[in-house]
Amino acid sequence: MKVDVLLGLQWGDEGKGKVVDVLTPHYDVVARFQGGPNAGHTLEFEGKKYVLRSIPSGIFQHGQTNVIGNGVVLDPVLFREEAEALESNGIPLKKILKISKKVHLILPTHRLLDAANERAKGGAKIGTTGKGIGPTYTDKISRNGLRLGDTSLNFEERYAQVRDRHMAMLAALGEHPDITDLENRWKEAIEYIKGYDLVDSEHLINGYLREGKRILCEGAQGTLLDIDFGSYPFVTSSNTICAGACTGLGVAPNKIGEVYGIFKAYCTRVGSGPFPTELHDETGRRIRDLGHEYGAVTGRERRCGWIDLVALKYSIMLNGVTQLIMMKSDVLDDFDEIKACVAYKIDGAEVSEFPYSIDEGAVEPVYVTLPGWKTNMTGISDEKEFPEAFTDYIAFLERELETPITIVSVGPDRAQTIVRNGFRH
Repeated sequence: MKVDVLLGLQWGDEGKGKVVDVLTPHYDVVARFQGGPNAGHTLEFEGKKYVLRSIPSGIFQHGQTNVIGNGVVLDPVLFREEAEALESNGIPLKKILKISKKVHLILPTHRLLDAANERAKGGAKIGTTGKGIGPTYTDKISRNGLRLGDTSLNFEERYAQVRDRHMAMLAALGEHPDITDLENRWKEAIEYIKGYDLVDSEHLINGYLREGKRILCEGAQGTLLDIDFGSYPFVTSSNTICAGACTGLGVAPNKIGEVYGIFKAYCTRVGSGPFPTELHDETGRRIRDLGHEYGAVTGRERRCGWIDLVALKYSIMLNGVTQLIMMKSDVLDDFDEIKACVAYKIDGAEVSEFPYSIDEGAVEPVYVTLPGWKTNMTGISDEKEFPEAFTDYIAFLERELETPITIVSVGPDRAQTIVRNGFRH
């Protein structure tokens, strides 16, 4: 058996949570492999809306096992809030969720450092969510981090060492916070997490594969936010690409099967950083309002623009995408024309490869214009009902991207998902 991987191809917020929920009935296990509570996966069904931050999106279906892998960073307080809210809605979380002992813990001081570092940057700030993700991954890489499995090994002493180190760093930035209340809540949440099945997830996942279980690996954020290949330094702190599933779960590269790449029919970005196709006009505001483009975790307005095929081709290449999933097609239902960026103009020369730098103003998008479909697609349940112009838009994207689009979303509810001929799982 092999694992299938589902991940975002843009700057995050592509709709991964909804698709994981839709695909979960085809799998025995759903495993999250990177990121932390900076990721907000929104799911809507049966008149309810849920936002998941750390917990995999496969928890709402038929009792499948869900795993938080070693590549994730976990905030015990936020995890507890999220878990207790789900349990109050009847989700038997302690029965279906397993957590890797190797996840790194977000400490209260990590969040304070995140905010302090952003303030210190002034106008050059990254646009972090302030959840402590960057400082936690920094401690992980510098070998100063605390893992969940450490909670049973001289934990108080080890925690105090890390906390005191952070407090000295905060003092150097001119900040002297009282963390007593934050610390008490954090330690209570650690005790709560101990009530879950804490596992060696790399052995667990590979054992499931040997047993023939079907596994879906769920990514967070998006490819263009990858720490190595994204628009650095305006990126997240983990590897959001397919390779991150190998390191974030302990899965060998030859165990990767299908790679589902998710993208919106247009493009969005939250926070700072370059965005070649961003629209600063009424069209951009219209897309934002029609698409309800506000961060699921932060509530911040998302920047909106036309679809960028240069960036998408780059993401498809990096991830080895085998199938594409297009989200929020319905947001463009009432546009007379749709634009797609097919190349960049840099220093007067037209390029089709994603460059080293896409700094603001250095890249001019080259667009083609396609006719809009001027049809409300939110009630469509079969691809045979697609308006001709939308079918042509799909065909255009498939030609440009050289990858089949096998699932199309026409609304936020799980029922508004159309699986096309050619879908494989």
